[in-house]
Amino acid sequence: MKLRSMVPLGLVCLLSFVPPLRASEPPSVFLEDLTWTELRDAIRSGKTTVIIPIGGTEQNGPGITLGKHNGRARVLSGMIAQSLGNALVAPVIAYVPEGNLSSPTAHMRFPGTITVPDAAFETILEYAARSMKQAGFRNIVILGDHGGYQQDLKSVAGRLNREWTGTPERAIAVEEYYRASTDGFEAILKARGYTAAETGKHAGLMDTSLQLALAPETVRTTNVRSNADGVEGDPRRASAELGRLGVQEIVAATVAAIRKEAAPH
Repeated sequence: MKLRSMVPLGLVCLLSFVPPLRASEPPSVFLEDLTWTELRDAIRSGKTTVIIPIGGTEQNGPGITLGKHNGRARVLSGMIAQSLGNALVAPVIAYVPEGNLSSPTAHMRFPGTITVPDAAFETILEYAARSMKQAGFRNIVILGDHGGYQQDLKSVAGRLNREWTGTPERAIAVEEYYRASTDGFEAILKARGYTAAETGKHAGLMDTSLQLALAPETVRTTNVRSNADGVEGDPRRASAELGRLGVQEIVAATVAAIRKEAAPH
């Protein structure tokens, strides 16, 4: 009788739960993926810039999910941080001013849009920045993916910088980020023959192409159509390829602006 080696059944079951060995991955640029000691050590090693991304929860027509701004701000901020080399990314602020609750207009006419008063939004943003300063960051960068609150970002950064005069810390509201995602990207598309009626400012060709490049799971391709309620522009010719042109423009313009503002004065 031929003897055969046998592995005990219990050992087989145990081994099935052992994860496969993987090559070590580079540390994440996202604060929420780090422990506090990992973050402390990263700051001590030179990661002294932090990006606070701001999104918004609002309707984006029938073709793009309500979290468009939040997901996009996070992914782009991660790319920008990687390009800077000395930056990390705070959690996205998802609750922003979207208009009034009584007699709702614009996006507040649609279910799912969430609004907060400007004063509450500015307080959240201010204390997020103060928290980052307390953690040891020197350059606190504020990036807004939505057009409606750009002035709020400048107001908060201005107040903090007046208070922080004479200290090494500064708040940087980067207007170039939003400008690149709208005017800059639109100019690129127009140079390729797309019209203003297509590009749009909300859920049109620009928005949809960016989403296809950055988060395709947020696009409902069967519902992408022109003249839909909540859509400005015509998204039907949107593509990930076009979106990548916008991504390159946004990242390059934002990185250049942050480096300029963060340079020693």
